[in-house]
Amino acid sequence: MRTDQIFTRLERVFARLDREPQRPAHLQTPQMSRHRVVLLGATLAFYSAIVVAVLTTSWLVRLDWQIMFFRPYEQWPQLHAFLDYLVVLGQRGPTAVMVTAWLGWRSWRQHTLRPLLTLGVALLLLNVTVGSVKLGLGRLGPHYATQIGSAELFAGGDIFPSGHTANAVVTWGILAYLASTVVTRRVLSILSAVVALSVGATTVYLGTHWVSDVLLGWAAGLLILLALPWFEPLIARTEAKVFEVRETLRSRRRGTGRVPVPAGSPVPVAPLPAQAKVFVQRTAATGREGDEVRTAGAGASAGTGAGGGGG
Repeated sequence: MRTDQIFTRLERVFARLDREPQRPAHLQTPQMSRHRVVLLGATLAFYSAIVVAVLTTSWLVRLDWQIMFFRPYEQWPQLHAFLDYLVVLGQRGPTAVMVTAWLGWRSWRQHTLRPLLTLGVALLLLNVTVGSVKLGLGRLGPHYATQIGSAELFAGGDIFPSGHTANAVVTWGILAYLASTVVTRRVLSILSAVVALSVGATTVYLGTHWVSDVLLGWAAGLLILLALPWFEPLIARTEAKVFEVRETLRSRRRGTGRVPVPAGSPVPVAPLPAQAKVFVQRTAATGREGDEVRTAGAGASAGTGAGGGGG
């Protein structure tokens, strides 16, 4: 392939990437439909039931202890190495970097900040809701349990609900939430659900979380995804404000940004030079000074002419 053909193709690619934004018609923001509201209510009821079951040290706490004594990591040690890597898909740092990079490319490609802003809102909600419950209940993990059969609450821990699980639900589920087509949304929903279920089960296998921690983490992450349509107006206003500030800065950089003068306001006048100011002040003090200056100027001209003639 010749060099000119390569440059021609590159120019076409960059022209395609840098074309003016035209938001596709199929990029519709999700609405808070009746189906979503019902699912949100059911998930909230499930969330509340898990919390009550742990607070009352019910059968769910007994199940937690039974699985802890079963020690899955000792039953299937051959899976340990693989699952150590798999659980990274639920860690906040690595997953946030990967998903932010992808959504950042989408934002640049589609000329919209909505993907990045939606991710930011989801992660903020995740930190506030999950973090507050973790600190408020203070549950200890299986490796730090002190009393057999106890729920290990209010003991200074921070594992209930499971942050890995909730983060996996939100971080990977946001890709399905922002999908541009129905088919893509369904495929990504299935993939994100598989990842979230796998991460939650892996934490139980490794012994870092109780089963109830994982159940509550799944519910916590799903609640955030279901509630995101309520924050779409805020996301849209924030995006519009950011673009408005960007255009203002661009106008100032180009020298075209001017502050509009309200109707009825006095028009600002450019300041006079220093010599003009002195002349105006002297003229205002003596109304005839202008005539004196002109007379003196005429006399000086005549004297100069006479002197020139005598020479």
